[in-house]
Amino acid sequence: MILADTGPLVALFDPKDRSHEHCIRLLRTLREPLRTTIPVLTEAFHLLGPASGGSAALRQFLSRGGMSIAFMDRATLQRAFELMEQYSDHPMDLADASLVAAAEALEIRRVFTLDRRDFDTYRVRRGHRSYPFDVLR
Repeated sequence: MILADTGPLVALFDPKDRSHEHCIRLLRTLREPLRTTIPVLTEAFHLLGPASGGSAALRQFLSRGGMSIAFMDRATLQRAFELMEQYSDHPMDLADASLVAAAEALEIRRVFTLDRRDFDTYRVRRGHRSYPFDVLR
């Protein structure tokens, strides 16, 4: 399974985005299912604009099962808030925190993101150890 961040979702569904072609090519090579979080979707729909063709295409992609959603229970939400505080020197928004918390809960490390700087910094905790993300390039 691969977690999807906001940047690729916007790029995939906005043909004017400078990373559109790159994300399309990368998506075509993926053999694992994609999963994202509600905060990431909220951010993506906001950036695409609610009445845009990109927003409609993203809704259709989700409706057809192109990607699943990792919902946040109370413990996962609390972990996301802890991460936001932990990375306060490198401000982490809720969308990124939700992906890190989901990665920990789902025990996965692969992420489809354009935000390499941040995801090269973030770590996925498993027990007493922390692991880097495997950022798709």
